[in-house]
Amino acid sequence: MRNTSSSSDFILLGLLVNNKATGIVFTVIFAIFVVAVTANLGMIFLIQVDSRLHTPMYFLLSQLSIMDTLFICTTVPKLLVDMVSKEKTISFVACGIQIFLYLTMIGSEFFLLGLMAYDRYVAVCNPLRYPVLMNRKVCLLLATGAWFGGSLDGFLLTPITMNVPYCGSRSINHFFCEIPAVLKLACADTSLYETLMYICCVLMLLIPISIISTSYSLILLTVHRMRSAEGRKKAFTTCSSHLTVVSIFYGAAFYTYVLPQSFHTPEQDKVVSAFYTIVTPMLNPLIYSLRNKDVMGAFKKIFACCSSGQKVTSDT
Repeated sequence: MRNTSSSSDFILLGLLVNNKATGIVFTVIFAIFVVAVTANLGMIFLIQVDSRLHTPMYFLLSQLSIMDTLFICTTVPKLLVDMVSKEKTISFVACGIQIFLYLTMIGSEFFLLGLMAYDRYVAVCNPLRYPVLMNRKVCLLLATGAWFGGSLDGFLLTPITMNVPYCGSRSINHFFCEIPAVLKLACADTSLYETLMYICCVLMLLIPISIISTSYSLILLTVHRMRSAEGRKKAFTTCSSHLTVVSIFYGAAFYTYVLPQSFHTPEQDKVVSAFYTIVTPMLNPLIYSLRNKDVMGAFKKIFACCSSGQKVTSDT
């Protein structure tokens, strides 16, 4: 069969099978999108303007908010447009761009969450050396490394995916161009590439999970040796938000990219993908803000300043 991938658009079948619920689902997804973008941009703003949040932990958290904002903007706007329009096509180039962006964002977030665990390890286990071990230069290097690792994943897998011959049906049974769904349309044997992708994804998960496991094992040992109940409570509060985010994000990613395809169905894949591409970017800033006294304190101060008409500065 003729390879028409360079000249034909793909068709995204969407998130829903039952079109009767489109209105309700559209409203819910749009609300989540607005909350996610607002919460993440708000987090970035708070960290930027409040000098008390100019610390390594909050610098890394601001990078997480940037990633989450770009992540949700990669898939949701197109999904919302498709839900209210008859044309659900996506061009070959746009599909490739979408694949590259979501691979870069999800890969960067994998590495960043691992580096955030290392930051918590230094803060709890080496508090006196924390300013030296996590100085501004180190923070910039860590953030750059996370972005580089994610983009490497995108640059590696996107060209291979888009160079696979696609013939016959152009209908992707998904709401965005996720690689496993796209590869089902290939008219060539993709088993070797799928094995390569599996190995790549396992490594992308294994490296940060190793950092997280080692960091929190050492943190638990340190907390166990603490005599102060207040010190234990502070250490737990410092780490609990990060562990919550890690559990949610890595759990969904493990199902999508590590669990064998025999355990998958298209409907389950859509639900899991919707969770980590739509819901998780909203949960992350809410988890960190609602469970963090410093962030809530900064928000209350800025809200008070705005209410009284005072100018917000970095010394707030």
